[in-house]
Amino acid sequence: MQDILKTLNIHQEQVFAWISTLALNIVLSIIILCTGFWIAKRLSVAVAKLLERRDADKGLITFLSNFTSVLAKVITVFMAISQLGIAMTSFVTILGAAGIAFGVAFGGILSNFAGGILILVIKPFKLKDTIGALAITGEVIEIQMFNTYLKTDDNKVVVLPNGPLINGVITNFTREGRRRIDLIIPVPYRSNLGELQERIKTFVESQSLVLKDPEPALFFSEFDHQSGKLTIHCWVETVHYSAVHRTLSNAIFPWIESVPQSS
Repeated sequence: MQDILKTLNIHQEQVFAWISTLALNIVLSIIILCTGFWIAKRLSVAVAKLLERRDADKGLITFLSNFTSVLAKVITVFMAISQLGIAMTSFVTILGAAGIAFGVAFGGILSNFAGGILILVIKPFKLKDTIGALAITGEVIEIQMFNTYLKTDDNKVVVLPNGPLINGVITNFTREGRRRIDLIIPVPYRSNLGELQERIKTFVESQSLVLKDPEPALFFSEFDHQSGKLTIHCWVETVHYSAVHRTLSNAIFPWIESVPQSS
């Protein structure tokens, strides 16, 4: 009987020792996580400031600071798991076994990460550029590891995945610094075409935001049995495109006679 009690006491001591060790490791793991995540945030800020001092591209700054934070957090999680007594070799083996399933399930995420790197290397656009992609047009306000953020004219923020973005057609409206305004107006044949052309030409040339070189051009095209299409071309700085387009459209519209409807 005494032997049994002695054995039970030994087992109790072992259980208490195991629980104490486990509790201590859990507390240390939590401390590692909190400290590691704090350090990750500091590292991210430090990388951003370092790149800013070197006048790096703002998109690159956002991407690398975000990448630094994620990498530091991943390392922190591995250290916390290791503190719990889980062998890292076993953990890595489990990850390797799950790698194929992970790749299939999260292939889109990996594609977006690769797309983010390509955006920074190829540089089809940068922060503050206005682009059209994936049926969305807006100003680039942020380039992150997996997504690019656009702000549209009506102040909506649209998140585009970097993978499909870099693999699709991207129209950069800002890179060249200036854009051509194209207005196409149907004009009935009964109109006084010469007077109308001169009036429009004078008005377009009077606009201070319209560039003189290349000079504005007006010409007719696409004739049918009732009207011709008067095309107006003029160049402006990209930042003034919308304002000038509205000004010209609103001013010219009342001067145009309606095209007779076919009976």
